[in-house]
Amino acid sequence: MISTELIKYSLKNLLARKGRSFLTILSIFLGIATIFIFISYGLGLYFYVQDFTTGSSVDKVLVQAKGIGAPGIDDTFQLDDGDLDAVRDTLGVYEATGSYFKVAQIKQKKESIYSFVIGYDPDVPIMMESLDVDLEKGRFLKMSDNGKALLGYNYMVPERIFSKPYNIGDKIEIQGVDVEVVGFLEEIGNPSDDSQIYLTNDYLLDLYPDSTPSYGMIIARVELKDIDKIVERIEKNLRKHRGLEEGKEDFYVQSFKDLIESFSIILNGVIGFIILIALISVVVSAINTTNTMITSVLERIKEIGTMKAIGATNSEVFKIFLFESLFLGTVAGILGGAFGWLLAYIGGIVLSNLGWGFLSPYLSIYLFLGCVAFAAVTGAVSGAVPARSASKTNVADALRYE
Repeated sequence: MISTELIKYSLKNLLARKGRSFLTILSIFLGIATIFIFISYGLGLYFYVQDFTTGSSVDKVLVQAKGIGAPGIDDTFQLDDGDLDAVRDTLGVYEATGSYFKVAQIKQKKESIYSFVIGYDPDVPIMMESLDVDLEKGRFLKMSDNGKALLGYNYMVPERIFSKPYNIGDKIEIQGVDVEVVGFLEEIGNPSDDSQIYLTNDYLLDLYPDSTPSYGMIIARVELKDIDKIVERIEKNLRKHRGLEEGKEDFYVQSFKDLIESFSIILNGVIGFIILIALISVVVSAINTTNTMITSVLERIKEIGTMKAIGATNSEVFKIFLFESLFLGTVAGILGGAFGWLLAYIGGIVLSNLGWGFLSPYLSIYLFLGCVAFAAVTGAVSGAVPARSASKTNVADALRYE
């Protein structure tokens, strides 16, 4: 343990060299702030994805036709009612439904955008379950709801999509037709998803009478414990229905769990790369701290000699310099963690206001304390070698040092 007297002596020396101490703290401070921001946003995104693995989408299987674009854009390959029946007839499938996807022009007076309009079967609302999102306002669609629509969250927020927000009972123009708004979904946190419009399958086909009915996707609710085997059975049934050989499928079948795991692998790689960059900045900070402490030792050779001449032990000299580097690291960690927290919090508010709520940071006291501890250890390790060098200084040589 270091004595109170040695602590006061160390703090006095740091204050006397406040310019160098400030620059050392600044270098570690920037690295810690960067690490806090990156990790908080990475964890926020990670937990957002994890919610889906334990949510209502976990027992769902997705069937889509292979193509070169998103559903509703590319009609090269199609899924029809025969494919839906093949999925429904698969052992282990409890229920299945198809959803139509179309790109529509949405207008409000002189303002106009293009967005996805999605049709679904209100009597088998598996697609809504897979989104794991509830109502914000109003109600869900009913099978008899011709001429009515369920809107994404952003339509009820001014300036997100249109200048004037919509409310329950308002009319919204879709493909030149006025449609009544019956409800709004909760915010998903993605501008694309939150600007989508949902109709019944029947009414969507009425809006596009000249198009060939083709499902953008088929979603099935299956027995969770045998989900991998059920995916194989669905593939087999679809191959048989479409007259395809194994390995030449023009469709793919995936569980939502597989989709999320694939995304998580990519996400982990991105987060790891970002953290690596942040750690490089900390290494640079550690080198700077080491350089500062070495310079401090060289400047105080005579002072060290005097201390040892009047009875200071090697251990006490070592503790003085180690404490100084530890103190600088701890202060930098506290300030860097607090600054990183503030920036991450403000960034989260800005992103949420822009419609990117799913990118919210994960702010945790444990993350803050971890950053402080990491900075303290970085400072201590950086100062250990110079501190040991100072403790080994020969008294006679130190007193003659110029």
